Order: sequence, then structure tokens, then C-alpha cells
Amino acid sequence: MKFKFPVVIIDEDFRSENISGSGIRDLADAISALDFEILGLTSFGDLRSFAPQASRACCFVLSIDDDEFADGKQDAIAQIDEFIRAIRQRNADIPIFLYGETQTAQQIPLSLLRELHGFIHMFEDTPEFVARYIVREAQKYLNALAPPFFKALMHYAEDSSYSWHCPGHSGGVAFLKSPVGQMFHQFFGENMLRADVCNSVDELGQLLDHTGPVAESELNAARIFSCDHLFFVTNGTSTSNKIVWHANVSPGDVVVVDRNCHKSVLHSIIMTGAIPVFLRPSRNHYGIIGPIPRHAFTAEHINQLIEANPFARAAKVKKPKILTLTQSTYDGVIYNVETIKQQLTGVIDTLHFDEAWLPHASFHEFYQKMYAMEGDANQPSVAAPLVFSTQSTHKLLAGLSQASQILVKDGSQHKLDRHRFNESYLMHSSTSPQYSIIASCDVAAAMMEAPGGRALVAESLTEALDFRRAMRKVDADLGEDDWWFQVWGPETLCPSGIGEQADWVIRQDEQWHGFEQVETGFNMLDPIKATLMTPGLNIQGDFAATGIPAAIVSKYLAEHGIIIEKTGLYSFFIMFTIGITKGRWNSMVTELQQFKDDYDHNLPIYRVMPEFAAKHPEYAAIGLQDLCQSIHQMYRDYDVARVTTDMYLSEVEMAMIPSQAWAKMTDKAVERVSVDEIEGRITAMLVTPYPPGIPLMVPGERFNTTVVKYLKFVRDFNARFAGFETYVHGLIAETDGGKTEYFVDVVME
Repeated sequence: MKFKFPVVIIDEDFRSENISGSGIRDLADAISALDFEILGLTSFGDLRSFAPQASRACCFVLSIDDDEFADGKQDAIAQIDEFIRAIRQRNADIPIFLYGETQTAQQIPLSLLRELHGFIHMFEDTPEFVARYIVREAQKYLNALAPPFFKALMHYAEDSSYSWHCPGHSGGVAFLKSPVGQMFHQFFGENMLRADVCNSVDELGQLLDHTGPVAESELNAARIFSCDHLFFVTNGTSTSNKIVWHANVSPGDVVVVDRNCHKSVLHSIIMTGAIPVFLRPSRNHYGIIGPIPRHAFTAEHINQLIEANPFARAAKVKKPKILTLTQSTYDGVIYNVETIKQQLTGVIDTLHFDEAWLPHASFHEFYQKMYAMEGDANQPSVAAPLVFSTQSTHKLLAGLSQASQILVKDGSQHKLDRHRFNESYLMHSSTSPQYSIIASCDVAAAMMEAPGGRALVAESLTEALDFRRAMRKVDADLGEDDWWFQVWGPETLCPSGIGEQADWVIRQDEQWHGFEQVETGFNMLDPIKATLMTPGLNIQGDFAATGIPAAIVSKYLAEHGIIIEKTGLYSFFIMFTIGITKGRWNSMVTELQQFKDDYDHNLPIYRVMPEFAAKHPEYAAIGLQDLCQSIHQMYRDYDVARVTTDMYLSEVEMAMIPSQAWAKMTDKAVERVSVDEIEGRITAMLVTPYPPGIPLMVPGERFNTTVVKYLKFVRDFNARFAGFETYVHGLIAETDGGKTEYFVDVVME
């Protein structure tokens, strides 16, 4: 299978009509004759710009005989040394050759020589001989690139075996029998379809029992991610969470759960029949979820929660079976995991960190002590807990959608039984996994192999901080009398580079975060998660006279080719993954400036958001500023910032164990009741506002006044502002005679 990885030759004489130019072109022709592509560059400036793109090459050949060496040989060598170091920060293996006509290894520092695969002295051997030498090393490099499973999958697809197994398209052949199938085949390409196979292909190994190349790849990934065991999962971290829970939790077990957990964890509570006690995180008036205070991770506090819960208090075994914590909130708040491990050693034997949004942390010292798989030499050795991490490879790394993985670090006494764990894995895994997703897990891990992983994370951090600095510069240029978007985070940024972890620690004596009960050093903000604030609301929850709801900004950006991850009342969220570039974030700054101009001139919606105006003509002639003010005024009238904060922080009574409430629904012992009449009733469904997509009510909990007030706001807002509806899962809208009413399924009394 041929890939395009050129040999990069850099010589200022590459295109010159002289002996040196003729010699290097002869070498290039000899390499081309061996079926390798050549990319020729002529200046050292080209070298430096190409260094970050080293992933596209299979080899570098650098001249040390350029004329510039005559006047400043040491400076030139220093520049080449800088370039090679830039490559090695990302790639320790790509072959690099120096060649010269007059210069030799005698003139090259030892530190530079150590990074080379060879030194070529021109005209002492034939171009064909030198070409074979270079191509041999380049081919060796390419052959070693692919990790185990991806290599086996490529070999299978290339082997052109006739397929008599599932899937029924037989390597894509079925699609060729239909016009629309032809279109599908051309869009995705033959390699993807040939590689779409079932688990009967022995040479690829088995995902379900972790054998063959799959097992090799999981073992390789475990080494890269510094854990004892690693399992690829092809249907998302929602499934990874359920696997962990079903492997560890039984009906009637007491479990400790972050109230800011993903709904898959709540589904796990329902499926296992567990009795949850919740740790409640703080929250600011922007709707940003903060940390659970450090004192909550103590035996004393957890015992108080158990005693306050009648179901947990009556449990046969009160010691919690598992703790699940969201490690990196949507907006990037993360915990000092080593502190949590130390405080809970002997209190809870199994810790589960949902690191769906934090798979990058283990690859840069910036996140030291802030991720689940990091070891701690000071941790007590007698009863260290068994630690699980579930990660969404597809969110922050380079996996395909649904690519996920489960990481495990054994405790001193509590170790993973792989065979028993795999029974839970089988319960939640398809017997027909998508092999392209497995391959992407394999490749995503290999991409993070040192030194490449650190370089990728460092680049994400750099781009995120450069974006923040650019936004602050625009704000400063506009002056105090004008408005601009703010990026939530510490008030002081380092002037350049990444800075230190301490710059991002959340401190008790600082006001920017808006959280209560914060202990300095226990939490930090991940800089690659950027929450942008729009004017109209401050951190105390006070509304200004005018404002710009973030929902309008998000729709505006979408029509200009920028899709936002999450939108709140006066905030929207973007991520600086390893795929983000300077071009992308500069485009974001430009479009925000365009929004500001259109807002300041109050241009009509049909001009600035034509697609939205076509769907909702009632807004077409309204000015952008006027529409913002209309929605802002309704938010202000309902004091919605405080309502949304209070509803998540309010005390909610658990009237039934979640699994019992779910059973009422499956037994049809529920009724659909209007939001005007649900106060005091027990929900049979998850009630989940979007954003942020964090469940507000769990089956078995009783509606209180604060929650009902919010649901009534949703009803009134949606009736007035079509196209900007607030979606709440579990809130059922039914339209009759042009009027929409809202209901919730509750347990029958």
C-alpha cells in the first residue's frame, strides 16, 4: 500500500545551474527512480517553516555546504541544529541525513551528530548508491510507523481476500451494484470498505476476548498511557462507564457519585440497582459547573451523606462500592487526583474518573497530579484503591467518533481480574464492532508516543493561550468605553508561551471563577477549554441593562462556518484539541469582530443570518441588536441566571431508588402530568437541560419549587422565541390546536 511521504531535500543550489545543483538533482532523480516522491526546498527559511510539518515526510536530507556557511559557519550550524531539535521534539525516529562537499562530520557538534542517521559526502559514491542508502532508512521508518492492529488491518485490506463473511456489502462490492451505492463507494473510498470486516477474520484478532493484534495494540496503548490495563471500546465513553459499573457494582450497593456526572453514569445506577449518594459541585452564575470541595472527599463527609439518605442508611453494607468523579468538567475544571486518592484510601476501594474530556493530560507535565493514571510515591501502599479512567479518544485526541478506552491502574491489594471484568465488557459490547474505530484507537495511542504526544499537547496549550492573548489585545484596543467578548479564566496571563500549572490553579482569594468553597491548589482550569462570555451578565448574577445572549452569537457563527461545542445563557465553549490551528482560532476572532460590527450597526437578521431568517421569517426584519435585547430582557425578567444556579444547588429529596422508579415506568405505573402540577411528584425519567446536558433530576427524586420554576420558564421562553428553544430531555412537549403544553412522566400516586 503506497503512501505519500516525500523525501525532503534542502539545498540552496537545488535549482541552480552549477555542479552542486546538478549533483543534488542527480540524487533526487535516483531517489525518484526508487518510487519515492521528492520535495526540494532551497532556503533555510523554508526549513524552519517546514519543521512543524515533519509528519508529512519520510526523511530529511540537509545540505551543510551552502554559501551562507562561509561567512557564518557556526551560526548556520546553530540554525540547522535548531531545526533538527524542532523535528525531534515531535518525532524521534524520522531519518535525518546531512550531506556536504567540503564539510565533514569533523565540523559538526556531537550533540547534532547524535540526531542523525547518516552523513553523506557527495561525489564519493554514485547517486544510485546513496539513494538506496537513504530509501532503505526511509522505508524502515515507514514500516515501523503503524501500530499493531492498524498494520494488520491494512495488510488484510491490501491482501484482496474474497469475503464470505459479514458485513453484507462484501468489501464494498454490494455498493457497486446501485447508483446511490456507487456514490457511497466513491465518497468513502475502497480502503475504508475493504477494512470494514467482522470478527471472523482471525488474523486481526478479537476485540471481545482481546487476542491477536487487538491485544498487542491494547498492550501498546497501556504502555503509552502509563496504566496496567487498557481496553478499547467502540461505542463511546457512555458504554465505557457502563462497563466499569457493571463490573464493580451490585444491586443495593451504596455508591458515591458526582452530581455533575454524565447521564451514562446515572443509567449505570439504574441498571445496577445501586443506591447513590451525591457529591454536589459548586456553580457560578454563568452556569459554569465548578468543583466539589476538598472536604467532601473524606470519610466523615461521605458517612454524613449516607446517614442523611434513608436508603443508604438502611443498606446492608454502608461502605461505598465505587466513587465516580467527572475529571474535567465541560468548561475544564479539574481536580488534584493524587489528593483524592490519598484521602479516600481505605474509605472506597474502587475509584472511577470519567476523563472523557482529559485523555491528553498524561502527556505533558503541565497536568502533573491532575489525571487518574499518574502514580504517587507517597500514596499509602497497604490499601491503595483500584483506579479506573474512561476516556473519549474521539474528543481530544485523534480517534473516530465513538472511539473510547478504559484505563486501569491496579491497587496494592485491589487488582483487576481481567477475565471477570471481560464479562461486563461483553455485556455492553457489540459482537460486530467497527474495525475502523478500533484502528483509530490504535493510531490515536501511537500518535501520543513520546516525544510526539508531548509536542501535540504543548501545541494545543500554546494555541489556546495565544487565542486568549489575542482576545485580550482586541479588548484593550477597543478601550474601556466599548464592549468585547471575554474569555473566562485567570486575570493574569503569562506574556508568551505556556507558562506553569500554578498560573491556572483556582484560588480561594480570587473572584474571576465565581465559585464558593474553593480550596487553593485542589483544582485548576485546563487552558485548552475556552469559555467565552458575552455582555449582559456578571459573575454575581446581576443583569446589565443591555445584553447579548450567547444563543444568538452561536447561530450567527454557525452561518459563518464556525460550529460551537456548547452554548449557555451568556457563554459559549470551544476546545483547543490537537487538531486546532492558528487559522481556525484567528477565523474565530475575525468572525466575532464581524458580529460586533453587525450588532453595533443593528443590521437586520435577514442580512446577517439569512438561513435562520428563511426558517423563521418573523425575525427577518428585526435588527440584530434589537433581537438580542428582546431575549436579554426576558432572561432578566425571569432572573434566569439565579434560577438555573439555584436549581442545581437546591436540595432534592430522593423518594425512591432510581432503579425502582425506572421499574415503575417499565410497568406503566406512571402518568404524564403538566408542569403546573408536578411539584412534589416523583419523576420517572431523567430531566436534563441542554446546555449543559447534566441531569437535573434522577428517576426517584421529587420535584421542588425551584426546579418547577425553571421548567415553567422554559415553557414560556419557548412559546415566545421559536428557533431559540431551550431543550430539556424529559420535558415532553405536546401541541394541540396550535397550543403547546409541557409534561413530565411521574410515578403514579
